[in-house]
Amino acid sequence: MLEVQGLTRRFGERLAVDGVSFTVPDGATIGFVGANGAGKTTTMRMIMGLLAPTAGSVLWDGHHATDANRRAFGYMPEERGLYPKQPILSQLVYLGELRGMTPAQARVEATDMLTELGLGERLKDKLEKLSLGNQQRVQIAAALLASPTMLVLDEPFSGLDPMAVDATSELLRRRTGAGVPVLFSSHQLDLVERLCDGLVILSGGRVVAQGTREQLIALGPVRHRLVVAGDAGWVRDLAGVQVVDVDGNIAVLADLAEDGTQAVLGEAMRRGPVHEFAPIRPSLSEIYRKVTDQ
Repeated sequence: MLEVQGLTRRFGERLAVDGVSFTVPDGATIGFVGANGAGKTTTMRMIMGLLAPTAGSVLWDGHHATDANRRAFGYMPEERGLYPKQPILSQLVYLGELRGMTPAQARVEATDMLTELGLGERLKDKLEKLSLGNQQRVQIAAALLASPTMLVLDEPFSGLDPMAVDATSELLRRRTGAGVPVLFSSHQLDLVERLCDGLVILSGGRVVAQGTREQLIALGPVRHRLVVAGDAGWVRDLAGVQVVDVDGNIAVLADLAEDGTQAVLGEAMRRGPVHEFAPIRPSLSEIYRKVTDQ
């Protein structure tokens, strides 16, 4: 398990990361989200030891993370760091050797991953000959080489087409299924919501919300959708009921307490058939906007 405790980083007078704390349990995928400049990349660099924190610490399995621990982490930076003029397979084999694999082991594993990511027929191509999306696939393969004990991925899905997103998601699921903790940042909130067991939301260098999807949903607006047989405009006349929208036979209501819920349902049933009356699950985008005031 990775634990981040009070990580802080200053650049001169600018406070880029301010007391960030969270955990990434074994076998869990944690989404790390926030606007540009929120502090995500700086935090990830401190986790990887590429930046020294001004304050705070990074723990791995309950102990301060060492260089040896971090060498076993798989890291994907937002800026691509591979060699543009080298064939993609040969440089992945080289990176595998740096992580302790034999050339044969690295070749087999890299070939399998590149093939799964749709690049099996381009193993000898130089990186610069690939599209940006395909370069991203190679970068993902580089991060996942040599059975990393932890994955720290900065915008891994950027520029990927839907098929590559699915292939990458499956690779990550297999890693978490084997107990590997995964931390990844992304601006694609629908994808984060689909893949992640928990989320950490940053704004202005601080954690403004974190928890499981269900815990964060509880922070979102509580709304109900009512669908009746006739016109639903009568809901506007109910005392204490906040009406968000009425469109024909459909009404959206906000902040209904238990007694308000029963009052609305009772009145609807008195007026005729009720086709639907249920809470509306807020999206991650709505929760994000609420906790970050955006």
